[in-house]
Amino acid sequence: MEELVRTGLRNRLLASLPEADHAPSPHLAPVTLNFRQRLQSANRRVKAAYFLESGIASVVAIATGSHSQTEVAVIGCEGIVGLPIVLRADRHVRSSFSRKAHGQCIEAADLVSVMSQSPTLSDALLRFAHFFSVQSGYTALANAHGKVEERLARWLPMAQDRIASKELILTHEFLALMLGVRRAGVTVALQHFEVKGLITAARGSMR
Repeated sequence: MEELVRTGLRNRLLASLPEADHAPSPHLAPVTLNFRQRLQSANRRVKAAYFLESGIASVVAIATGSHSQTEVAVIGCEGIVGLPIVLRADRHVRSSFSRKAHGQCIEAADLVSVMSQSPTLSDALLRFAHFFSVQSGYTALANAHGKVEERLARWLPMAQDRIASKELILTHEFLALMLGVRRAGVTVALQHFEVKGLITAARGSMR
């Protein structure tokens, strides 16, 4: 936390860079991202990357030729949306959507250039790519074997960790979409959590 305050950066990945490493700074532009704004589309060129400072982004796998989809990872202030650029791939097989977030945007070509100038940034981004792959793997495991309650109990703390707030602004419909389950199942699971005193739910939000 002291390092975040010292650097004035709320994105943890950027804040982890040494003070002398200013390579990314001139290329960063502040952005406000709307609810369900598409940040990258499956099988289309990734034009920019986003270092989120608040809010979260959902990385979603969408079945070809159908509307079936499920979230495979969530990204917040700990990382970057736009890993294909980091891995020198200009396209992604998944789509990414924001949930009313703020952050810093950098064009793809600028990020590639900055990574070549800054080994510390390059190393930090590659470490996050590894972390992302681990998260995706455990999400696949949870989706394959976890009950709705178990998957929801995993997702809610992950989201809360990234937005640094006790209140989550979301709907049952959104949660069902992200988990790839029926809305009724999410409603029942949340009711169980509320009975146990784990959450306090209101229309469109919960604590």
